[in-house]
This record gives sequence, structure tokens and C-alpha cells, in this order.
Amino acid sequence: MIRFFNEDVPYKLPQKQATRQWLNQQAKREGYAVGELNYIFCSDEHVLQVNRDYLHHDYYTDIITFDQSEDESKLEGDIFVSVERVADNATQLGISADLEMRRVLAHGLLHLCGYGDKTDEEAAQMRAKEEEWLTYYLP
Repeated sequence: MIRFFNEDVPYKLPQKQATRQWLNQQAKREGYAVGELNYIFCSDEHVLQVNRDYLHHDYYTDIITFDQSEDESKLEGDIFVSVERVADNATQLGISADLEMRRVLAHGLLHLCGYGDKTDEEAAQMRAKEEEWLTYYLP
């Protein structure tokens, strides 16, 4: 079950049901089922505080993923998304905020599928997967 929550911003995800279906389908393509998965939309400051409190990092980021999976075949976790950072990224990339949001939602789920982004090679593989997943989005 994929759920969407707001922490401290009034963000409304467009096409929630289509997004849920898309994320579930992509997880399935990777060989996983989705259990309880929570996307929490929040501000830059909230994500920064989560980053400081739980990861001991002192910087802004667009997404933080916490894997809570107990079964290797089922994806579960909490994914914090900075709505402000996503909007800034979209502006810098010259794309729509909705497209960038879908990319970030995919990014978080890809982390739960085992993809990393710490090295240049991992980041390139992650970006390729994001682009692949985006081609399957049908609103």
C-alpha cells in the first residue's frame, strides 16, 4: 500500500492513483512487491532536520529514504520528499515540477530496490533507471 502524507507543506500530488499504479508496476518489474510505503511531502527545513537527526548529515536534499523492509521480496519504508527542493531542481533542469516529482518518487523506490547513488557509476545507473521508469508512466 502506497500512501502520501504532508508534514508541513500544503502539497497535493497530481494523479495519485495513477502514480500508485505506476510505482507498484515498476517495483514488480524489479521483482518486488510493495508493502507499506509512505511518501511524506515536506519542506526543505523538515528534510534537513531529518537528515541531521537520523543520518548525521548537515545539508539539504530532495529525498531521504528509510528502508523498513523485513521481507527481501517486499518493499517497505518511509520516503521524505522536499517539495521545495523538487521545485528548485525542476526550475534548474528546465522541466515541469510534476515530472521532477515523479523522478524523485521513482528515485526513492529505486533505493528500496537496492540501487545506490554514492559513486559516479551508481549515480549513472540510478539516473538510467529513473529515465527508464519515467517512460512507463501513463497518467
